[in-house]
Amino acid sequence: MKLRRLLLAGMAAPGAFVLLARPRYLRWGATEQEIHEPLLGDDLLAHPDLASTRAITIRAPVEQVWPWVAQLGQGRGGFYSYDFLENIVGCQIHSAKRIVPEWQAVAVGDEVRLHPGVPLRVAAVEPGRALVLRGGVPMGETPPPYDFTWTFALDERPDGTTRLLVRERYAYTRWWGPLVVELVETVSFMMTQKMLRGIRDRAEGRTD
Repeated sequence: MKLRRLLLAGMAAPGAFVLLARPRYLRWGATEQEIHEPLLGDDLLAHPDLASTRAITIRAPVEQVWPWVAQLGQGRGGFYSYDFLENIVGCQIHSAKRIVPEWQAVAVGDEVRLHPGVPLRVAAVEPGRALVLRGGVPMGETPPPYDFTWTFALDERPDGTTRLLVRERYAYTRWWGPLVVELVETVSFMMTQKMLRGIRDRAEGRTD
């Protein structure tokens, strides 16, 4: 009985942490208005099972921020996050510290890879304003148990700063989809806040 209680306590602790931390990591940096604000690509998954919106203020105009967003992707500018963690699973990510002209063209239908074997597709783009990627990460030979959109939206403010919003939306396609996505979102929070800071620092000229 004592062992059973210890096992149950060990299982309950991570669950309690997720429940307590979840509201924070699903909306890190975003205002209430930004969370509910419609963004390009929302209509692709009109009724998601899970959504997050994260944001950061960048002290630079949109034209200095967009090029870093435009060149996102494996084999391109990377994701400006924890490269060493991504590379543990073979992503081969090398986050750029400069804007590369050859990576600036992005159009609907283009691939933006998370990993050499995991492409997302550009589902919508408004140059200088928003980029929407769509797809998912398969589990071996099993297709992803969810449909997914990943939106990057830029909003320039009157004071010349830019708000960069990153929104993830998931629609489950398998009963076990939530088990995968909840774990993914915990990792995504860690990687996304680093990515937002990475884009901010680059756009503001702090790339050392």
